[in-house]
Amino acid sequence: MAVRGADETVVVVVEDDPNIARLVDMYLRRDGYRVYKAADGATGLDRIKQYRPKLVILDIGLPGDVDGIQLCRELRATSDIPIIMLTARDSEVDRIVGLELGADDYVTKPFSPGELVARIRAVLRRVDAGARAVLSPILESGEVEVDTARREVRLRGDLVQVTAREFDLLQYLVENTGRVLSRRQLLDGVWGWDWVGDERTVDVHVFQLRKKLGDALRVTTVRGVGYLLD
Repeated sequence: MAVRGADETVVVVVEDDPNIARLVDMYLRRDGYRVYKAADGATGLDRIKQYRPKLVILDIGLPGDVDGIQLCRELRATSDIPIIMLTARDSEVDRIVGLELGADDYVTKPFSPGELVARIRAVLRRVDAGARAVLSPILESGEVEVDTARREVRLRGDLVQVTAREFDLLQYLVENTGRVLSRRQLLDGVWGWDWVGDERTVDVHVFQLRKKLGDALRVTTVRGVGYLLD
């Protein structure tokens, strides 16, 4: 079953190990992504130019003249496309090099395909949220205004004091108005995919937002699932 919002999202996977490439391809397609694969850096660059993906999964240890580090460097010279580095190396030096070149995340083999998919969603959400904030720094939900540039919340024009996490949660809810969001989705989107703790922490923060914003915050509890901002 495809994840809502993932359909038609193109991902290029540059990985020379056919078994890993096949596994990643299977999991991404199952989640509704359109996947194009390449087994070396030169082919990967061609695929990226041809299909203009929303994200690239890039192995560092590629065969040929263009390895993952070189390909990442070339992409960053002309594009800000999100990149997740995928490698068998686990040294801190390799991780630092990849991130300093502009990679958005780093996954070390062996890895969980489910974790990789969660990281992809998290990176794409950050990119989309950043783009929306640049285009429209003021988000509105009825009488509630969320100023993403100043990180301020106003109710009928009056400033409301919220914590940093409450602000992030409110922004995420407003950005997803009309969608039923599970607690897990909210945790991934606000706390981060690697956050470990009780999912009920979402309930506590929603309670605090309701207390501060009252009926102006039109958030509904969807029993057994999560929350919906109308």
